[in-house]
This record gives sequence, structure tokens and C-alpha cells, in this order.
Amino acid sequence: MTATAEERRQATAMRLNQAAPGPGGSNHDLVVTQDDLGAVGSEAFHLHGRLRKGADIAGAGGDKSGAGSTAQAAKELSSRNMTMGTELSTTLSIWDSQVKTVLQMCAHISNHLDHSKKSHARNEERIKASMRHRDGSAVSVSEISKYVK
Repeated sequence: MTATAEERRQATAMRLNQAAPGPGGSNHDLVVTQDDLGAVGSEAFHLHGRLRKGADIAGAGGDKSGAGSTAQAAKELSSRNMTMGTELSTTLSIWDSQVKTVLQMCAHISNHLDHSKKSHARNEERIKASMRHRDGSAVSVSEISKYVK
């Protein structure tokens, strides 16, 4: 007896209700440390710098008017009635637009993670300050547990 398409689809479908327990059998949510945030933000910053320098074909080999060598070639080809000039100009425009989009994304990631890191540090200090008795001594774990229940 052959299975119907619906039965085959259900047999091969993947269903994820929860993540597998982590190390030590715990089932925690995603945990990110300040060092992790800093590393990702730093990498985004460095990628931005490398990409800005290495992917700038619009400005590479610029002349007195600021036109890069690719734009100059496109203009020269177009002036000789070669359709390749228009196509090269279009390609340059699309490339430049996409590089700018990736640069903006890298900058956004870097800036957002820097902001998040600083914001979480301020929140942590506020929480630490609020978890003290009037005399400055730390609130005990058993006393904190009263607030969690």
C-alpha cells in the first residue's frame, strides 16, 4: 500500500517544540555575555572598514572630477556607441547601492551592540543599587526569593 502525499509530507516534516537541554541537563534560554556582544560589534566595525576600502569600485582610480575608473570606462564605451557602456554603468550603480546597504547594516549592528552593552551595564548597576538595605548591606538570597514568587 502506497502512502498519500499528505502522509509522506507529515512523515518527513520536522517539528520543534523546544530546544534540547544544554550542558548539565539544563534547559535555559539563549545567554549572551558582554564579551559576546563586544566581539560581534567589534567584528561588524572591522568589516565595515575593510568593506568600505575594498569594495569601493565607484571611487577607485578617480580622476580630477572624482569619477572612478569603472565610471570612466562606462562613459568611454558609451561615447563610442557601445551598449556595454550603459550596462557597465548600471552594474556600477547597483554594486554601489548594495555595498552602501551592507555598510549601513554593519554600522547599525556595531552601534546597536555598543548601545546594548552600555544600557545593560547601567541597568545592572541600578539593580545592584536597589538590591541593598538602607545600611548598604546586600539583600540576602532568601529575601530576594520572596519577590520572585
